[in-house]
Amino acid sequence: MKYRIIPVTPFEQNCTLIWCEQTGKAAVVDPGGDLARIRAAVEEEGVQLEKILLTHAHIDHAGGTAELAASASLPIEGPQRGDQFWIDGLSQQSQMFGFPPVETFTPDRWLEDGDSVSVGNQTLQVLHCPGHTPGHLVFYHAPSQLALVGDVLFQGSIGRTDFPQGDHATLIASIRDKLFPLGDEVAFIPGHGPMSTFGHERRTNPFVADRRG
Repeated sequence: MKYRIIPVTPFEQNCTLIWCEQTGKAAVVDPGGDLARIRAAVEEEGVQLEKILLTHAHIDHAGGTAELAASASLPIEGPQRGDQFWIDGLSQQSQMFGFPPVETFTPDRWLEDGDSVSVGNQTLQVLHCPGHTPGHLVFYHAPSQLALVGDVLFQGSIGRTDFPQGDHATLIASIRDKLFPLGDEVAFIPGHGPMSTFGHERRTNPFVADRRG
């Protein structure tokens, strides 16, 4: 599986284009906005979009979802149902954060922990990792040892938990109990900022470092 990170919105959110090299089929993960930029990347890579995947429903991750889905007849998979209220409030979010007006949507498939999603011939595991939002998901491609973690974990930091239904202890548990067991060598694409590995964060991240030495 190949990928290309496409920073979008004034929040510089890491929208990611992922695709199956065998089939040329692709998915856009977290199309927060700047759809022209996303479409240009799809054209440059010569791939065919088949779906949209969402880690969670904050405006900078989900703001462009309805328009992109409608324009290309793409199904939307994710997030987990706990983020329904964030989807319902997208219009309010856009006003609050100064984004262009956006449309709401209903995912074609809500996802749960233990589910899987396909992109061409590739399969990604779905992990429910609440804390930043209640319905937050992580997508993990085991053959590539690559995880798309949204706003759960960053290089040297973790997701905010001061939004409605955020919870710090729950977020820490998601990272330590769901992500770190995948292995130190797993690289991850966060929702913002540079990539890192779970091992590097387990050793050095001040919020979730392994204190046992």
